[in-house]
Amino acid sequence: MKKKKYPLLQKLKNKYRLVIYNDQTFDEAVSFKLSRLNVFLVVGTSAILLIFATTYIIAFTPLKEYIPGYGDFDTAQEIESLIIRTDSLEKALNAKTRYVNNIKAILSGEDIPDINYKMPDTVISTKEFSYKKSHEDSVLRAEIESQPGYNLVNYNANDNNTSGYVTSSASIKNFFFFTPLNGTVTYNFDPAANHYGVDVVARENEAVKSTLDGIVILSSWTLETGYSIAIQHADNLISVYKHNSVLLKKQGDYVKAGEVIAIIGETGLQTTGIHLHFELWFNGMPVNPRDYIIF
Repeated sequence: MKKKKYPLLQKLKNKYRLVIYNDQTFDEAVSFKLSRLNVFLVVGTSAILLIFATTYIIAFTPLKEYIPGYGDFDTAQEIESLIIRTDSLEKALNAKTRYVNNIKAILSGEDIPDINYKMPDTVISTKEFSYKKSHEDSVLRAEIESQPGYNLVNYNANDNNTSGYVTSSASIKNFFFFTPLNGTVTYNFDPAANHYGVDVVARENEAVKSTLDGIVILSSWTLETGYSIAIQHADNLISVYKHNSVLLKKQGDYVKAGEVIAIIGETGLQTTGIHLHFELWFNGMPVNPRDYIIF
């Protein structure tokens, strides 16, 4: 006799009873009416809710900072601030210690040993250095400058690989600039006011991108401009990006146009809010970036 075949949907809707018995008395403790469809819906819904809750916790809570490889853009700035504060506290503690010791010496009638205390001179005389270039130094310079990533003068930004280093004489108008940051220009190029670039305002933690292929020649922090990065491009063209919160490239790195190099910020004394100060220098002279780039 052939078994009766049921459609798949009917099989999913078939009712089953799950019964839990007392192991000693064999009395029925709990029973449930289940179907395959109900079990599937409950398990699927629970999995979706678990995935949603995990995603929410990672995206919107500080727990994400404990995940390996997840970047925290404020960490570098906080570390820099803590280092400065620690150094200041150490100097203040040393000064108070000397003050207390001097008071004790005065009260006890002893001589004050450090009344004319001076910080040790850490300046090294330039007479101690020899600027004569040796043969070994010349050989090393020639070897390093011949390698891709270190030849700044003859670098050709129009090549798609780092092995193409040929002299180019193209004008700046022949470059196809990548917009470093999409935002609103709040301060235009004004050389008369010593403002040699444009200020672009955007949302917090926006990525700053390289405007052309090039080599990072500066990746550092200064008191006035905060975290700043500069890139050497072909034909004596240099782009500068200031007031970042984080720098993602180091000096000597080769970058492509559109590659993320920093995160927008408000570091340095010469800033009043989150923005990017962007400059273009061609043949040693500043040019207006808005003549070539749409922000």
